[in-house]
Amino acid sequence: MYKAVALAVLVLTIAYILATTPIRFDDLLQTKIYTNSVNLGNPPHPAMAASVSRRVVKKVLAVETAEGEGALVRRSIGGMKLRNLTPFLMLDHFHVSKGAGFPDHPHRGQATVTYMLEGSSQHEDSAGHKGTIEMGGVQWMCAGRGIIHAEMPVQGPGIPEPRGLQLWVDLPKQYKMVEPSYQELDPEEIPTAFPEGPDGGVKIKVISGKTYGVESPVRPLGGCWYFHVIFDKKDKSIFQDIPAGWTSFVYTLKGSLKVGEEPNVHEAFHTLVLSGDANETGVQITSLEDNTEAVVIAGEPLEQGVVQYGPFVMTSRQEIQQTLLDYQFGKNGFEKAHTWKSVIGGR
Repeated sequence: MYKAVALAVLVLTIAYILATTPIRFDDLLQTKIYTNSVNLGNPPHPAMAASVSRRVVKKVLAVETAEGEGALVRRSIGGMKLRNLTPFLMLDHFHVSKGAGFPDHPHRGQATVTYMLEGSSQHEDSAGHKGTIEMGGVQWMCAGRGIIHAEMPVQGPGIPEPRGLQLWVDLPKQYKMVEPSYQELDPEEIPTAFPEGPDGGVKIKVISGKTYGVESPVRPLGGCWYFHVIFDKKDKSIFQDIPAGWTSFVYTLKGSLKVGEEPNVHEAFHTLVLSGDANETGVQITSLEDNTEAVVIAGEPLEQGVVQYGPFVMTSRQEIQQTLLDYQFGKNGFEKAHTWKSVIGGR
């Protein structure tokens, strides 16, 4: 009797989520359980003094697909070829055209990092937080125990269509049920490093972490290092230190580049998963043409399970089942699940 009732409740919960939440159907068909399956190299030890670059051990093209309400997304991490790269769950390079966007949807158990490359995006959530991420700005949202929010483009004459990156970072198990929180930086608040001086042809926007003596003020849960590297000229190089044992990758935005001493050319829209051998202290990137851009992202891997069901990310099936019940019955962070509607999501 108990098993039959529990099964009925779970079926009703799944049906409710499918009917009310704008989530990709293929994400809801299965509960994904995975760990970091990419072989990064030998076990790490404290970094050596010499600068030795990591290598590319996996290369994934981010193919453009539809997402949300008419938005276009290039997804690499979180896609079929790279399901998970702990602590990173997903990387989307998005383009939101007129009339498109990401209306009301829930989250639990992860941090989302939204970085605007062009245009602006409005956001609004069930906790009363709202605002605008301007071009060059970043929002770090810790979903924690639960939040419902909407992300919609700012549109108007002369305003470019929004393009940007959204990264999902897994939260350590002990932080998955904390209260939601935000850290936001306007474009002018993001510090910039100039490895060869202001006129040297290369600059690094320090979204989080530290490089070339410049450190970001961001201190979020679900933290990582995040750098936007901009080469104005070809044949310019930077070396970014990466702590031993950390997972790291490069995503190419435009132009072409090479990594370390490898001859391979990497063009736009590719995620390059980097090795992590004991003697490697960071990553060297060299531009192969003018106006080349990429992001370098690194974080400490988490020794925990990953069970993802659409926008919910926990460490076990039992926690996911409880999350579905919490969402259905409006409790434990989802008290406004059935009563709150955003202004921007319904426009």
